[in-house]
Amino acid sequence: MSDEDDFGIGGLYENGRWLWDERQKRIVFLSNLRPKVDEFDLYYTQPSGVMEFREDVDIIEQLRYRRYFQRKLEPGQADVIRLQDIKDLVIYTAPVNFLSAKLINMLHTPTGERFLRALILYCGYSIQIEDAMRERDLELEKKVRTPDSDILEEEYRDNLGDLRILVAKEYCTILTGAGDMKPFHHMGPLKKRRSLIEKDARSFETFIRMCVQIVYLSLGRRYFNQIELETHRLLKSEAFNAVGHKSQGRDPKKGHIQEVLLGKCLRHDRQLKLHSPLMNEVFCTRQIDYRLKGLGVVKYPNLTTRLRYLRLAVAGPEEQMATESVIIGIIGMPRARFDTMLRILPTLTPEQKSKSTVLMSRSKQVSSVTKSCTTKQSLHMRTYPDIIIPPKESVEIAAPKGFSEDPDDINPVNEVQRRLWQSRFKMMMNLLTQRRKPRR
Repeated sequence: MSDEDDFGIGGLYENGRWLWDERQKRIVFLSNLRPKVDEFDLYYTQPSGVMEFREDVDIIEQLRYRRYFQRKLEPGQADVIRLQDIKDLVIYTAPVNFLSAKLINMLHTPTGERFLRALILYCGYSIQIEDAMRERDLELEKKVRTPDSDILEEEYRDNLGDLRILVAKEYCTILTGAGDMKPFHHMGPLKKRRSLIEKDARSFETFIRMCVQIVYLSLGRRYFNQIELETHRLLKSEAFNAVGHKSQGRDPKKGHIQEVLLGKCLRHDRQLKLHSPLMNEVFCTRQIDYRLKGLGVVKYPNLTTRLRYLRLAVAGPEEQMATESVIIGIIGMPRARFDTMLRILPTLTPEQKSKSTVLMSRSKQVSSVTKSCTTKQSLHMRTYPDIIIPPKESVEIAAPKGFSEDPDDINPVNEVQRRLWQSRFKMMMNLLTQRRKPRR
């Protein structure tokens, strides 16, 4: 074996850096320090089929993120977690080779934000109902089923169907390139270009992966597999759902649980007429309040308590969520309860604090054990309370003779953060092109 094989090109040997000189045929000493890690290496990874986000961000990187990239509070603004904070963290930890200027702009549009908030609300409520149905299934092994069970499960089914409508109406806007989504249509704003199928499919998969990560952080970094499965099931037909094919047989659901979670609008047609489950919700024949399909876009007078709740959850300001008891994961919660990476900080009750102080006075070993136990307990606690959607009113509302043409108050998008991420992305891509240039 040659010296080059032993030490490598620029390898480490006895705490130093050595380089094999081809002309002199000998090893040359360079430095006794390790090579400096460039900032670009922390963000760029070689292109691969899986989009992996960085979870092990060290303290220095967190300080850099807080100083340069974290959203700054405006005067008089409440210090609560916004959807923008979660988007910032996801873009910061995403590999640069998967990002694009189009994707960053797409996430910073009113339609994109309404889609993300509706998806967060639906996934959180769907996971909550699935857990409740599993508990009810265990209870039914010892109890007798009553007619009230059918009424409760029908309420769950209607709530999930209405939340899917909120996701579907924004998804239709994205697919058709309507409104503020015109620049992002795969055939151009005028829809006259040639459709680049491979490029469009790659952009679609990247967008779904970003949405999954945003929902995952919004729900307290829990239920990643369930969020990924449900998001792919909603947005894709069964033939193109590769994630669903891989997970078949892992966690089978019983018949009545599946009926509640999937709803009544799931259709099994021939391949040519097959739609994704979200499109099936739009064209479903079940009784739907017509105002759900324009909530947050069209200004409707005299909204019911249920519709006001859903409108605030999808398109309302985040500061009002805590006062109105609207829950969308960690959005709307005080930012002081979370660290830089949006992990909840451990909190102790007065009784636990008194116990911990007594234990700390006894010995350091006991205090370290109790500290680790309280940290584990805080990780397993629910980050946010349960989602309680107001019930439907008994009065049926028919479609009016004429629809309102007044637009609703649009929640403004943070343009400062959008320009910040665009400039960072351009800087990273310039570094990438410089590294790929051949040296003379």
